Amino acid sequence: MNIPLSWLKEYVPTAVPVKELAHRLTMAGTEVASVTTVGGAWDKVYVGQVLSVEKHPNADRLKLATVDIGSGRHTVVCGAPNVAQGQRVAFALEGARLIDPKTGSLEPLKAARIRGVLSAGMVCSERELGLGEDHTGIMVLPDDAPVGVPLTDYLGDTILDLEVTANRPDCLSVLGLAYEVAALTGQQVTLPDVSYPEEGPAIDSTVSVQIAAPDLCPRYTASLIAGVKIGPSPRWLQERLLKAGMRSINNVVDITNYVMLEYGQPLHAFDFDRIKGRRIVVRQARTGETVVTLDGVERRLAPPMLVISDERGSVALAGVMGDAITGVTEQTTAVLLESASFDPANTRRTAQALKLHTEASVRFEKGLRPELPPIALRRATQLVLQMAGGKAAQGIADVYPGAAQRPTTLSLTAARLKKVLGTTFPPEQIEQVLSGLGFKCIRQTQSLQVHVPYWRSDITVEDDLVEEVARVVGYDQIPTTTLATPVPSYEPQPLRELRERVRDLLASLGLQEAITYPLVGREDMTKALVGQEALRVANPLSPSLQYLRPSLRPSLLRVLSLNLRLVEDGGLCLFEAGRIYIPRAGDLPAERELIGSVMAGRRLPLSWSAREGAIDFFDAKGVLEALLGRLRLTGEFQVAADPFFQPGRCATVVVKGVPLGFLGEVHPLVLERFDIDQGPVAFFELDIESLLEALPGEAAGFTPLPRYPGVVRDLAVVVDEAVSAGHLLKRISRHALVTSVLLFDVFKGGAVPPGKRSLAYRITFQAPDRTLTAEEANSFLGEVLETLHHEFEAVLRT
Repeated sequence: MNIPLSWLKEYVPTAVPVKELAHRLTMAGTEVASVTTVGGAWDKVYVGQVLSVEKHPNADRLKLATVDIGSGRHTVVCGAPNVAQGQRVAFALEGARLIDPKTGSLEPLKAARIRGVLSAGMVCSERELGLGEDHTGIMVLPDDAPVGVPLTDYLGDTILDLEVTANRPDCLSVLGLAYEVAALTGQQVTLPDVSYPEEGPAIDSTVSVQIAAPDLCPRYTASLIAGVKIGPSPRWLQERLLKAGMRSINNVVDITNYVMLEYGQPLHAFDFDRIKGRRIVVRQARTGETVVTLDGVERRLAPPMLVISDERGSVALAGVMGDAITGVTEQTTAVLLESASFDPANTRRTAQALKLHTEASVRFEKGLRPELPPIALRRATQLVLQMAGGKAAQGIADVYPGAAQRPTTLSLTAARLKKVLGTTFPPEQIEQVLSGLGFKCIRQTQSLQVHVPYWRSDITVEDDLVEEVARVVGYDQIPTTTLATPVPSYEPQPLRELRERVRDLLASLGLQEAITYPLVGREDMTKALVGQEALRVANPLSPSLQYLRPSLRPSLLRVLSLNLRLVEDGGLCLFEAGRIYIPRAGDLPAERELIGSVMAGRRLPLSWSAREGAIDFFDAKGVLEALLGRLRLTGEFQVAADPFFQPGRCATVVVKGVPLGFLGEVHPLVLERFDIDQGPVAFFELDIESLLEALPGEAAGFTPLPRYPGVVRDLAVVVDEAVSAGHLLKRISRHALVTSVLLFDVFKGGAVPPGKRSLAYRITFQAPDRTLTAEEANSFLGEVLETLHHEFEAVLRT
């Protein structure tokens, strides 16, 4: 929201420097994002008076204009058709920096000889000064413009660019900001007069208004002005709109925009002669109903979108935009002004569905009080009479089915102020702050009765008043004190703590965390073979964000697809700690905390000394084993089948007999659907709640370092291919003196019979009370071999 300082000062006087004012506003909650000076580049540009205009001796379309700028007279060549004697104009001397209409950049003005006549200056247009887009003629200033004054002093201005929060629609208006400034500087706001002569017939005899959807339109007001003349707006109005970031259209439309910026209340002007039946009905749109909006686009509507209609059909999208048929044109002679209150949520849904966000919809979405429309309507009617002529009908049409829907008076007590802020302020200071903001205060014995002004839709409870006092006085002025109540005792959250611990452990293992939306699209779920039912959101932002995800797989594969191609060296190992949502009939979805990881690319960065190889199943298995080990858990990996994974490369992760999740290499067809051409891709996911249940309950005990060395023996056995290497490793580990077992070789073919394979293990035997002899180690190795032969029919490889 752009607020010209000159406009602001019409309602509240302030001598505070601009930078300090911007700082005060920001500290009080209304952020000033930037301060811009209009006319800061107008050096050597002055207000001048055209003394004479003569024909150019060598050109029919050019003229010689003599301009007095107080310090001297200058004759320059001018091609503008509207230059005339006696005008007050903006005159630039040689060296002034003006906007080049062709390039749009600032260029220094140079003297030039035009058709034999030296011209060392320029009578400027709006475009060259950056005040508009008109370059067809010079900019004519008002007759009272002081000759010789630098144009910066006359037309220059300071623009405050506000970042308005969603709960402060009042700050989307000049008057709303004026009350902020008044409260911060101790000044009073002067409101514009909204009275006007009512010389036409009674409005009730001319137009009728009906609200068929009072839940979506709590109030609708309208005024009628007949005999208007549509034309350009006065210069001052055009300049104010331009400084506020809006373009001028015509006097009536400009007035509706001007009052919207002034009061924060959107208005709309209808060509009354095009309202069929002279009847306005506010209703929900019919299914399939269409309307051509002012931007020339035909839009298909559906309930509960709200429309303004006449006897023919829709003439406007309520709170968003009018239609092209009933808009004001140069032929309009009677204007019906609309000022209404519309439901914020429905207005936002309509703008979202139609992808049509306007200045009006932005304000209605934030919520406006129903007391505001008639005030803004009278102001706009007054300005139309001043600038377009005509006669206003007697009275205004005011349909208000939502009258007195909520209280407008709140009670503020010192006790509540003390409880919320930890301090209190003198009653006089509280009343001064609230009065400066436009609240009316009545002191009572134990409280202050506060009447909420019509422009403050965000004030609904007593604590809102406390916040107003705190932010205007200054949060930095609230003294630092100790807490009035004890610090709440620590409440353990085992699930959250485990999740954070797992995140830290995976990061320490070299994985990078990804954070994705909990919403996914049906297309990605289909690609990832997610067959579970998923909850669809009612109003998705896009097709790719329609469903609450029932799995982390689509999200992680999408992130991998987007980023893997950007990795020039090494692999990409990602993990995410997130929730999945499982639908339940007649209830909210079940939410489960999961850890998912996806790994792909080169195992090691490219190097002459590094062995080439791609990340695969066993890299992910190693990460899982390290993660479980740091949690003092031992996992088993049992063969499993899942269409998401490649056959033979999928396992269930089991701890203490409880399945925690899956591990495997993603199926090539799934990778192809996600445009991932760098396989294999390893993936694992664990259920954090199941992992929490598997954690050991007792604290970790201390195990002293062994005093005696171990003895290492290698054992290679031949078993059936169906026998799991993990089962053998687990059985070897059960021996009383075995402290570690490592599978270091798998071999098939050669001397190994068909259907068999050789598994080689490195076993460490260690006794706590002595150093084992070679004979003892060999004896124990024989015991292990005998056990393996008995349970798995394993034979020693020779």
